[in-house]
Amino acid sequence: MSAITRRRALGAAASAAAGLAAGRALTAPVPAQAAAPAPARPAHHDGPAPFDEVYQGRRIQGRPVHGGGHHEGHGGYAVTVDGAELHVMRNADATWISVVNHYEPFADPRAVARAAVRDLNGARLVPLELG
Repeated sequence: MSAITRRRALGAAASAAAGLAAGRALTAPVPAQAAAPAPARPAHHDGPAPFDEVYQGRRIQGRPVHGGGHHEGHGGYAVTVDGAELHVMRNADATWISVVNHYEPFADPRAVARAAVRDLNGARLVPLELG
């Protein structure tokens, strides 16, 4: 029968510590994020209000769309930056993302459009070709 070596003991201790840390990470509470202000009035019972404004010198517009098309599967909302479509999508948790900020969710399409303008930093938005 072989004796436990120092290397095996340290390896077992490291594995146990990693397992405990992983278990705690799965059960640890997620810190709350600051909620963005809600839109002033909804366009219909479950969607954001339309908007049309100039933000940092760029014209951003958003409106609900109905009647099919690829917008219906993405929250039924269309957003443009200087007339070019900014592809937006509503997540399951009711937050919104765009092709410019795909991994950064926002409270509503207006916030998504503003963030895209900031990230574009003056660059022209090229429409996304779907299909």
